[in-house]
Amino acid sequence: MIAAALCIAVPAFAQQAKIEDRVSAAEFRAAGLNKLSDAELARLNELLARDRTAVALTSVPPAGVTTTDVEARIAQAREEGRREAAADAGSLSSAASREPIESTIVGAFSGFAQGRQYTLANGQVWRQTDGATISGARGNDVAVRVRPGFMGVWWLKVDGYNTQTKVERVR
Repeated sequence: MIAAALCIAVPAFAQQAKIEDRVSAAEFRAAGLNKLSDAELARLNELLARDRTAVALTSVPPAGVTTTDVEARIAQAREEGRREAAADAGSLSSAASREPIESTIVGAFSGFAQGRQYTLANGQVWRQTDGATISGARGNDVAVRVRPGFMGVWWLKVDGYNTQTKVERVR
């Protein structure tokens, strides 16, 4: 009867070991798990399921590993994930501030073109990521506004023109 119960309980217990189901989305990102490929994530879930199954069957940790060791490793991994998430939050890709920027493009401006970089007077450099164009646009030290959009997108608009272009910060 006990063997039958284990045959039913162990697979169900192993299915609950998916890391995506055990942590919040924020914890998942903070631990850096969002950087894993699908194959790597599947392998991690297999390892978790195997280890949970072994613990369920034996109720003792593997030889030479104490509960304190496991807790210390988990705490260390969490701290590393928090540090990495904090570093990512301050990186250019996540743009530390979501406030609009008003500045000027240093030097000559000759319109929009995909891949073109725009250096602003405040030292920031932005690269155009879409195919927007402005026909016949010319000027020196033209005023611009860079504003945040939905889902991390940034938009650059030159004063005097209605067209705006999608940009990403380079530095």
